[in-house]
Amino acid sequence: MKILMVSSYLPYPLYSGGHIRLYNIIKNLSLQHEITLVCEKRDNQTESDIKNVEKICTKVITVKRKKQWSGKNILKTMVSLDPFLITGHKSGEMKKIIEELLNKENFDLIHVETFYVMQNLPKTNLPVVMVEHNIEYMVYKKYASRASLFLKPILTVDIAKIKRIEQKFWKRADVLVAVSPKEQKIMGESAKLIPNGVDIEKFSFKKIDKSKKERKVLFIGDFKWVQNRDSIIYIIKNIWPSVIYKDVNKSLKLWVVGKMIPDSIKKLGDPSVIFDENASNQTEKIFQEADLLLSPIRIGGGTNFKILESMASGTPVLTTSLGNEGLNAENNHEIIICEKPDEFANKIVNILKDEYLYEKLSRNGRIFIEKNFDWKNISGKLDKIYKDLK
Repeated sequence: MKILMVSSYLPYPLYSGGHIRLYNIIKNLSLQHEITLVCEKRDNQTESDIKNVEKICTKVITVKRKKQWSGKNILKTMVSLDPFLITGHKSGEMKKIIEELLNKENFDLIHVETFYVMQNLPKTNLPVVMVEHNIEYMVYKKYASRASLFLKPILTVDIAKIKRIEQKFWKRADVLVAVSPKEQKIMGESAKLIPNGVDIEKFSFKKIDKSKKERKVLFIGDFKWVQNRDSIIYIIKNIWPSVIYKDVNKSLKLWVVGKMIPDSIKKLGDPSVIFDENASNQTEKIFQEADLLLSPIRIGGGTNFKILESMASGTPVLTTSLGNEGLNAENNHEIIICEKPDEFANKIVNILKDEYLYEKLSRNGRIFIEKNFDWKNISGKLDKIYKDLK
């Protein structure tokens, strides 16, 4: 089949969950289909990044990603029914490119990644598959609940706008795809579930090193996302002080990995916190080195890629029930779920002391990923949706 894929981002380098998801889906689907990708490209992405995506696509066409935070966008949002998110992704250039492609070539369907670029689709009789990585209005709603009194009313209005237009585009799609059961339920009975996954060959099961004197508790994320900033601040202020107090041998380090970590977050650390902006871009190596992944997600939705990758690598994961939302892994068997800071602190110390528990979580986590979240199987589910539409 010939597929026109429209995305709000160029899926390379593999910095974020969205990039990882789209790259792996294209990589697997391109073995059977011709895929033309039209996407936004950020200024920091290079020609080399485009070439890496061209290796797995028939054709890649990029448009410049507009600056989101600008006075022009803020003013437009204030006098429009469109939310800020939609304003920042409106692109006449993208719409024109898609129109020209549809006039020149005979595509079988259009695949859209994220609802906010759906606005750039011209009218067409082709079936449209739209994938939602999160329900955006719900993500912003969770953030707004923790915002200042000044910001809350502004965010509340924008969230109402997001909800209206997001649900409008759900109805426009012929097939709507969710990444977690909870989001699938909210989107409606007709929504299909295609979860996130992991490359189980790339993220291989590691050998446990029992001789290590220093143990690393990993937090990894892209700090442009509010949920990651929220999580690390929560860890440093509320969880880590208790861990250090309970760590009799003073052998534990909090390893914070990510690009452009804000100075305001770095100032919160102490000598037991390692801020690492130069760790390998090959995240599989990071999970091989880490002893635990600490991911106390309090904002967001969908399925967290770092949790999947960590479990695939045999690195035990501690998260919240929200972090486990799209996985449904079994607590204390495949994953550790905590809600309160003291719970997290106690579990971190206990798991690293108890070799049997550590090995059980490591082994069971890997088995769980192999059964449920292999990219090859997940891409096959999307392939079936395509074929059912033909």
